[in-house]
Amino acid sequence: MAPRKSTKKPNVSAEELKAYYRDMLLIRRFEEKAGQLYGMGLIGGFCHLYIGQEAVVVGLEAAAEEGDKRITSYRDHGHMLACGMDPNGVMAELTGREGGYSKGKGGSMHMFSKEKHFYGGHGIVAAQVPLGAGLAFSDKYKGNDRVTFTYFGDGAANQGQVYESYNMAELWMLPCIFVIENNQYAMGTSTKRSTMSPSYWERGAAYGIPGEEVDGMDVLAVKEAGQKAVAHCRAGKGPYILEIKTYRYRGHSMSDPAKYRTREEVQKMRDERDPIEQVRSLLLTGKHATEDDLKAIDKEIKDIVNESAEFAKTSPEPAVEELWTDIYATEVPQEA
Repeated sequence: MAPRKSTKKPNVSAEELKAYYRDMLLIRRFEEKAGQLYGMGLIGGFCHLYIGQEAVVVGLEAAAEEGDKRITSYRDHGHMLACGMDPNGVMAELTGREGGYSKGKGGSMHMFSKEKHFYGGHGIVAAQVPLGAGLAFSDKYKGNDRVTFTYFGDGAANQGQVYESYNMAELWMLPCIFVIENNQYAMGTSTKRSTMSPSYWERGAAYGIPGEEVDGMDVLAVKEAGQKAVAHCRAGKGPYILEIKTYRYRGHSMSDPAKYRTREEVQKMRDERDPIEQVRSLLLTGKHATEDDLKAIDKEIKDIVNESAEFAKTSPEPAVEELWTDIYATEVPQEA
């Protein structure tokens, strides 16, 4: 199958561009603050930041409608914010506080929001992919015209359950958009060392699933590809694969020094491909916003993020009794 890349960009208004700028900046500043709190010992366990990948989820959320679902891996804070979850609740969950979305029991990798149709945050690599197909199966069964965005990374793309999910999704024509966030490093392993395939999206051809490669540093290109994928699914044509080429600026997690790549490589991406700076440039050169307008947005975002950190710090830790809530339990028979 010949490679196809999405290059067309949709027409957008000045207000839409400013909204994308704001949403991406919120994710960037929130993640920077989360990194600070982790360094202070206020966030425990693992913490995987989304810095650099903001255009992926902001672009796809621009193509989503109310009621559409999303499910992802443990690099999930950006997805939560993009779908409208409250930064206070997200930060409180990261710090294990009662005011968090999962009452402080899910932490960075496992939080949910039924109201925003966000179904996690999953710590097992690729485990969310069959779950995403299951969410799409539910919508197909109900006939409610909804789609599910199932996000996973290039490392997860080599896991077997991904291909079992592809097969079932195409067999049952499920409205599932499989989103491969290819940030080019599976933990510390470059894609060049982990696969012989020229691309990941083309693997869907074995199951009859169409797809394309997208520039994940360009929010407008992501939106356009997302709209195409959504239209395909809503038309009852089955699943669609988007391989979105992106890049993370930080290590795999906060404990990763990222010595498997050079500082020059990271800096080059920051200088030449940064998704937020691209939109900032479009706003300024197109005279859709002034420097003062953008400074006002920056201040608004800074205030929101600082408020989320203060909310997290002041929210109490969960009561001990919370250990016994929101769990499944079976009674263990007593020995005679």
